[in-house]
Amino acid sequence: MLLLCTDMRLLSTIGKYLVLMSTVFTKPVGSRIFFKRVFQEVEQIGMDSIWIVSIVSVFMGGVLTLQVAINFTAPYIPQYLIGLSARDTMILEFSSTIICLILAGKVGSNIASEIGTMRITEQIDALEIMGVNSANYLILPKIIAALISFPILSLLSTILGIAGGYVISAATGVVTIYDYVYGLNYMFVPFYVTYSLIKMCVFAVIITSVSSFHGFYTQGGALEVGKSSTKAVVYSIILILLFNLILTQLLLT
Repeated sequence: MLLLCTDMRLLSTIGKYLVLMSTVFTKPVGSRIFFKRVFQEVEQIGMDSIWIVSIVSVFMGGVLTLQVAINFTAPYIPQYLIGLSARDTMILEFSSTIICLILAGKVGSNIASEIGTMRITEQIDALEIMGVNSANYLILPKIIAALISFPILSLLSTILGIAGGYVISAATGVVTIYDYVYGLNYMFVPFYVTYSLIKMCVFAVIITSVSSFHGFYTQGGALEVGKSSTKAVVYSIILILLFNLILTQLLLT
């Protein structure tokens, strides 16, 4: 009986999500206002996330280089593989999946809190009374802004992570600069970058839509806004990990 109730709640939640998304992905009434909101969301979602992405990427690139160098101690292992490992790890996994897990906490919680607050203060009801498609007006600009910002943040993360590894190589001497740079160029697969950008686009939709969904259906007061924000982050992280597995299976195998 408990399992049946759980299944029914899951199906109901998925149904509500799909209905909301069908309302979101409609043609905006005013294109001028829509593009203005997209630019505002790009600044809030993308520009405001540059600092955290930059700091984490530089340090993680340095840590990856150190860890790989420490473990590649056997004399028969070429030292240029340190640069290759750092490069592929940053491109394939860190600059897409791990960065999105961080953005799920920063961007996702902010979106859920913002829309949830608008719901409990009846601002969304006011929009609907005025004949505005509130879901389209509030959520679609966030999704478009994330689709623009997240791939750029991914490329920035990759560049800064590799640069962090370069700085650590120069500062500590765990690997020569020549070997590190040679490893960065050795057997480079351009599709890996495409794969990373595809993942970032999928994760951008997941984070913004799931967070908006939980905020949009918030009921109660300030306490419920906090709960919606927490649910948004948790479910976004779960879906990111699930789709990371699915996309890796589809695109790399």
